[in-house]
Amino acid sequence: MTSTQTVPWPVVPGLVFRPLTVADAGAWLELVVRIAEAEDAPWHDQLSDLMEVLGSAINPAAENTLVGVDEYGVPRVYGYVAKSVGGPVAFVFGGVDPLWQRRGIGAAVLAWQQGASRARFAAEGQAGAAARCYSREGNVPHEALLAASGFGMVRYFTEMERPLTELPAPVPVSGVSLVPFTRELGEAVRLAHNEAFADHWGSESRSPEKWEYFLGHESFRPDLSSVALDDSTGEVAGYQMSMYDADAFAKEGRRCGYTDILGVRRAWRGRGIAPALLCDAMARYKVAGMDAATLDVDTENPSGAVGLYRNLGYTAIPGRVTIAWDKELLPV
Repeated sequence: MTSTQTVPWPVVPGLVFRPLTVADAGAWLELVVRIAEAEDAPWHDQLSDLMEVLGSAINPAAENTLVGVDEYGVPRVYGYVAKSVGGPVAFVFGGVDPLWQRRGIGAAVLAWQQGASRARFAAEGQAGAAARCYSREGNVPHEALLAASGFGMVRYFTEMERPLTELPAPVPVSGVSLVPFTRELGEAVRLAHNEAFADHWGSESRSPEKWEYFLGHESFRPDLSSVALDDSTGEVAGYQMSMYDADAFAKEGRRCGYTDILGVRRAWRGRGIAPALLCDAMARYKVAGMDAATLDVDTENPSGAVGLYRNLGYTAIPGRVTIAWDKELLPV
């Protein structure tokens, strides 16, 4: 793999750039929180998300991350590139301290990320590559930065919720049983997830490493998650993996169970497994003292997911739309 350190660091007065290291984790999280609070973001990365970036074997931090620190060693900007081996898209993430914004720093970091992404694609002999970034709808400075850098909007994701009152009746599925998620089912669910999402836009297979980070995330709630097993074969037919963000409760004053991923393998589709899993999730959230069930949906999902959620009482949350932006990366 060609090191992205061959891509020149941004040049910004008052900042020194270098790769992120594990020793930066705490200060990096503080920067993430500062940015989220200034932007009134509904959620932000947790420590385990950052540790996943710092510990990635596929995207080594020494080659795919940067941090800009001021004269006191305080991180003021960060950026990183995440790409699966052979994957057609390089995902770019980053942020600038509110006190250091509007100085062209974000544009400089985004330019470095594009260069780093090109280096990755070149090292793997790939053509037709793209960089992808996500923004929250209404974040005008971020949207302006991406548009000015040649990115275009390609997809919208809407967060939906359903109050946990008058819950729908459980949905029985002939020949399928719903069981709580356990670690013993972890690998089977991972493989089922990769199969179920193979035909979903923007989805990439989850490696054992990435899956382990997901299962170890501080917001993941196995007790709120469930798996649909085929009664005759014991195979995983579907699953719903749920999370609970305590920080969001502290900010909003309500408890929401979040269905992070919901999937049904192709051979078991059309039998009502998805609504059965969602109803099971709602019941679990209710028992755990939650106020609402939430999830995100790709508004252009061809599987009819939006209709499914609406039929179960989910409605869009105003102001909770995430936009995916893409830019074709031409060789230089």
